Amino acid sequence: MTAMTRDERRRKLESFCRGPALLSRELRNFPMKMWLYRPAKDRWSIHEIIHHLADSEAIGYVQCRMFIAEPGTKALRPNAGRWTNSLGYFHRGAREAVKVIHHLRKATYEVLVNLPGDAWFHSVEAPNGTQTYLEHWLDQQELHIPHHLEQMRQNYEVWLKSEHRKQTAPPQHPRAKRRDRRIQTT
Repeated sequence: MTAMTRDERRRKLESFCRGPALLSRELRNFPMKMWLYRPAKDRWSIHEIIHHLADSEAIGYVQCRMFIAEPGTKALRPNAGRWTNSLGYFHRGAREAVKVIHHLRKATYEVLVNLPGDAWFHSVEAPNGTQTYLEHWLDQQELHIPHHLEQMRQNYEVWLKSEHRKQTAPPQHPRAKRRDRRIQTT
């Protein structure tokens, strides 16, 4: 593993910290009336992706602390598909999930930004038995929200072309459209 320079790590941390703001900004591009739309049976809806991100952020919150406080232990690796199918995402509010993402990411960032240099080389045992390092974990976490934003954009593109859009779009009051596009995070 090639270690990051101090500047590379700082840039990664800043990008990691901006992830939730990027999510909130991008969510405004998707009308809420399509958030439950699944482009295929094996694809998640935007609503499900938001809840997956919240659950992943909670796992990341704990994992980060395991790297720091319990190096050498086994990493957590829940089955995201099972969580999505079992935790009733459909019945949970997206606004609260976005708040969870913001709060946990901020808390994790505050721990990471103050770490001494040697802590970045702490490792935990991955489910496949290999060692994974905190720096590698940060790489993955930094890309997680952008990865799922791309999935959301793909869902939106498919929805725009679908008959489902035309059939389910209820008539809206002009102000309702603006309300649909807002996500409050505080």
